[in-house]
Amino acid sequence: MKKNSALWILLCVLSASMTVYAHDGCKKMAQMYFSKDKHTFAKPEEAFVTHLDWKAKIVFEERVIKAVATYTIKNVSNATHILLDTKDLIIEEVYADGTPTPYQLGSPVDYLGQSLDIQITPSTQKISIRYRTKPEAEALQWLTKEQTLGKQHPFLFTQSQAILARTWLPCQDSPGIRITYDANVNVPKDLLALMSANINPTEKNFEGNYHFKQEKPIPAYLMALSVGDIGFKSVGSRTGVYAEHGMLAKAAYEFAEMEKMLLVAEELYGPYRWGRYDLIVLPPSFPFGGMENPCLTFATPTVVAGDRSLTSLVAHELAHSWSGNLVTNATWDDFWLNEGFTVYFENRIIEAVYGKSYAEMLALISYQDLLEEIEGMEKKADTKLKLDLTGRNPDDGLTAIAYDKGYYFLRHIEQTVGREKFDAFLRGYFDKFAFQTINTEQFVAHLRAELLDKVPNATNWIDINAWVYGEGIPKNCPKVVSEKINRAIEEAKAFTNGKKAHLIDIKSWSYQQYVLFLRNLPKKISQERIAALDNHMKLSSSGNSEVLFVWLSIVARNEYLSGFSKLEEFLLSVGRRKFIAPLYKLLAENERTLVFAKNVYAKARPNYHAVATQTIDQTLKWDAK
Repeated sequence: MKKNSALWILLCVLSASMTVYAHDGCKKMAQMYFSKDKHTFAKPEEAFVTHLDWKAKIVFEERVIKAVATYTIKNVSNATHILLDTKDLIIEEVYADGTPTPYQLGSPVDYLGQSLDIQITPSTQKISIRYRTKPEAEALQWLTKEQTLGKQHPFLFTQSQAILARTWLPCQDSPGIRITYDANVNVPKDLLALMSANINPTEKNFEGNYHFKQEKPIPAYLMALSVGDIGFKSVGSRTGVYAEHGMLAKAAYEFAEMEKMLLVAEELYGPYRWGRYDLIVLPPSFPFGGMENPCLTFATPTVVAGDRSLTSLVAHELAHSWSGNLVTNATWDDFWLNEGFTVYFENRIIEAVYGKSYAEMLALISYQDLLEEIEGMEKKADTKLKLDLTGRNPDDGLTAIAYDKGYYFLRHIEQTVGREKFDAFLRGYFDKFAFQTINTEQFVAHLRAELLDKVPNATNWIDINAWVYGEGIPKNCPKVVSEKINRAIEEAKAFTNGKKAHLIDIKSWSYQQYVLFLRNLPKKISQERIAALDNHMKLSSSGNSEVLFVWLSIVARNEYLSGFSKLEEFLLSVGRRKFIAPLYKLLAENERTLVFAKNVYAKARPNYHAVATQTIDQTLKWDAK
């Protein structure tokens, strides 16, 4: 059916969620589902972008990107305007098919920025925007050479999820709109540029000019760029690691099992469709554990523990190559479709590589994360899988609900229908919706038709409404048992009841046992007993960031002053929001530690990403001026 036909237009008007073929020139045509997305100004039911040609110059001296973004567009309703998202961009010129065209920036809207309304004709095929970013662009982290490991060259990286791509690229910034792209990027000749592209360079060139191509359609939040004095080391035929040179050998050792994980993932749910899978270890200011940018995972150095104990993060980001990148949530209200699936897939990879006992320990930590998240939530509606983020920053949905409640829902389905049937369903799901977007209602309909209706009583046993649209944790949530974790929890109870720290048998403990032991201690512990624990378990000197974070939470809560130097060191050297935001929150709970928190934050804040400072500024009531 031709998309400019009267019937096509009628279907667009009648349907709240539309399916169109977005990449007519590709042999493998990618379907796009346009659910109504409240976090974009774009109106894809009128006109949407399909391909980006991006030419950019990275100017470290000014902390700006100067660029031209040229989009191929699809006009499905004879529209005379196309809308893009921007935030704090300086728009210099706009063209339609090479000719200057009128445009207008809308009024600023909280979280969303400004619409860019470009005049087109029904026959317009390309629009071009010449623009520049501002130094304070939220997605961009500009690091001075002093803030890097090597201390010789500056560094830049982006973080586009959830709706920050619009701060460095005028775009239709919705997970439901996918594009392919070509990019030409100019950087200082001493630096290497990398993107979320099919093939990245492994060494610098003398001109500082780099070309990138992403042939698979991706949403704007997966646009990524990193520029720095970076080296590369291969760890497999399709896998490799990038990092600053002083970190490269450690990173290559830590992530040596990436290729093995990739093979396991393919065996579970079908071929990896992105070509290479590489990973870059970013400077400490990166605000997340990892970001699943296609072909190039961005990772925090906090997972480089020296013993490969935290490589479940790699399994998680790799799993996103199927859940999230391949099949994407249509809106941020449907975020659990990305993360719940990914945690489930991650757990299956870990089970295959490291054994069921190891995977079950991670599952129990996941369950505790879920309990703690729910306990601390002010809005009980936010404990639903299907969210309503109207008028809110989509980052509000980035909680354990999407990750861990989503995981336990899928695990419940698996246990109800059997692993063999569920694996077949998931593999078919990834095949059917490859390079498409899907919302919760579409997934539920697909789940019923392709799996539950074929298994007697499965729908009743699972209770989809309680899981997807109900608050809290349903009564039929799977129970996870781990002898190793139970042993650690029993030791925590014994310590609480008076057992001496040096009598706790920690031989052969995994980091998960340390974490669950510490989490199950009482909130208030005497200074002497905290010191005894540290002396016996060497907690302050742990190289495992997960253990160190839980330990420092105890230090902060109990005002254990002997541990405050380590706490300050951690807050100054780590930018991962998962760790630092809760620690600042604990410190803000009384006036004595609040003073300490503000003094440390004043020194640390310039090294944190905007994603982290937005949260911590609110906690400390910080005036950024």
